[in-house]
Amino acid sequence: MTLTPAFLDELRARTSLSALVQKTVKLQRAGREMRGCCPFHNEKTPSFYVNDDKGFYHCFGCSAHGDAIKWMTDQRGLPFIDAVKELAAAAGLDMPEQDRRSAEKAERAKGLHDVTHAANDWFEAQLAGLDGAAVQALLRKRGVSEATARTFNLGFAPDSRAKLRTALKTIGDGPLIETGLLIQVEGKEPYDRFRGRLTIPIRDPRGRVIAWGARIIGEGEPKYLNSPDTPLFDKGRTLYNLDRAAPAARKAGRVLVVEGYMDVIALAQAGIAEVVAPLGTALTEHQLERLWRVAPVPTLCFDGDAAGQKASLRAAHRAVPLLAPGRSLRFVTLPDGQDPDDLVRARGASALEALLAQAEPLVDRLWTTELAAEPLDTPEQRAGLKRRLADLATGIADGAVRTEYQSEFRRRFDAHFAPAPRKPFVRSFDRRAGPYKPPILPVSADAKAVNATGIDRVLAKAVLAGLIRHPAEIAHHYEILRSLRMAAGDSGGALGRLFEAVVDLAVEDGTLDSAGLVTILAKSGFEAVATDLLRADTMPYSFTQAGGDTARAHADLDEAIAILVARPEVDDALADATAAMQARFTDEAFERQVALVREKAALERRLANLCQANEDARHFGFEGD
Repeated sequence: MTLTPAFLDELRARTSLSALVQKTVKLQRAGREMRGCCPFHNEKTPSFYVNDDKGFYHCFGCSAHGDAIKWMTDQRGLPFIDAVKELAAAAGLDMPEQDRRSAEKAERAKGLHDVTHAANDWFEAQLAGLDGAAVQALLRKRGVSEATARTFNLGFAPDSRAKLRTALKTIGDGPLIETGLLIQVEGKEPYDRFRGRLTIPIRDPRGRVIAWGARIIGEGEPKYLNSPDTPLFDKGRTLYNLDRAAPAARKAGRVLVVEGYMDVIALAQAGIAEVVAPLGTALTEHQLERLWRVAPVPTLCFDGDAAGQKASLRAAHRAVPLLAPGRSLRFVTLPDGQDPDDLVRARGASALEALLAQAEPLVDRLWTTELAAEPLDTPEQRAGLKRRLADLATGIADGAVRTEYQSEFRRRFDAHFAPAPRKPFVRSFDRRAGPYKPPILPVSADAKAVNATGIDRVLAKAVLAGLIRHPAEIAHHYEILRSLRMAAGDSGGALGRLFEAVVDLAVEDGTLDSAGLVTILAKSGFEAVATDLLRADTMPYSFTQAGGDTARAHADLDEAIAILVARPEVDDALADATAAMQARFTDEAFERQVALVREKAALERRLANLCQANEDARHFGFEGD
């Protein structure tokens, strides 16, 4: 079948867009247009307009825009060809001729839809009759109202091998077998598939019955029995309640995925209509793609037991390769042993909404699961965790998302296994006062030479230049440098970003020399900053110079890092001591302040000695020997 532009234009011209939209949205005349509240996002002031003359709708709030066909695909959730067929039928417009094979397939499907419709009417009638009393009692016990049962077209299959077959004998055994309603065993008479069960019709996106899920009444196995795959029904491509949930989901801006039919029905009755369920199996790639057409980040609300959590993890792993910018999953962990039906019946919809507000992003679910997968006490076990995370990220097809996951997993791994924070500066200045513990953050103007992170940027630049000159030293100071790079990174400037890049690169490849490190930094956009840092004439330290005594440079670099760490702590402590003395002058406060002033002066002398020693070496010609 070929849908030409001329045919589609004729279809749009014959369709009253406002009449189509008004089936689900209340519109009011506003000049030459119609206006109402947008069905694609929640709003109280109407910003959604329909223009019949131009044949389009537009929302000035969320920018939703389209014609009659797009309305059917976006708001109703229909596939494109189904949307066209439904509009054409309403407009009295014949569809273009199909090839013979496609026409025969369509005619056959139409006949099978008539069969499933007739069968479900019969199931509904049995539920309403005397034979359905036990099922009615079960629904009342589960809190399902009569109105909800009618909305979901629930029915009853009597406990008989031939009642349905007899009731639909005019249709014949062939179509009933083809739609899965009868079971055919070679050499025996066909018999009813569903017996003694509550029947729950499964619909396609256009709302046509294509299969059933059937729950046993009382005890027995299996608890649920589904239709087999048929020409109308593909279990791996179908989601229960998608025909009703899709419009509600677009309005709510979310879609929820639960495990079972009764969960869907219970939530819908509680006012949460944007809910679907897979059909007794793990979510498939096709089902995930359908969900992403409805909402960019579906929320999985599987049961709180071990089986439910395993199912959610399987869905997470199945989704990973398919991730794309803005397209992901979220997860809600229900109380252990409860499903959404239990939760809503016991505590109301608000209890579920509270859990939904705290839904866990996909990256969190993957991280916490892998973290808990096995002990992490040894280097080998930690390496295993790193490998598993790397494999997950590598499996993502989209390059941009893959890079972000690799970076995020690396950041979380580093943060989780970071050493305990260094102890704050502690010095006993007076036996009566006891050890003094300064505050963690910079406090006052006494630390004006220290930037917002507490790090002396001039000295930090020198240390960074030294690390680029001597990258092997990074491993010796990794614990200290980790905390320093976090502080430097908080500033958001080039220095902080370069500091983090240098430490990461050296840790990843312990064999990198200075030239190799600079080459990689240049490719990452740090060429100008790194080159500036390596200009020997800008910094008077042995470890920033090219050549020279390597052992001495390493020793001086050790000393510079120690000073870089200690100075902010002393400055903080001094600021606190000064403030304490100004608030209340005591001998103890004065002695504490004096001791800290001396400590600060000692650090300045140590730094000056580093500079002077380097100048002496250059003056006497020792540098480079």
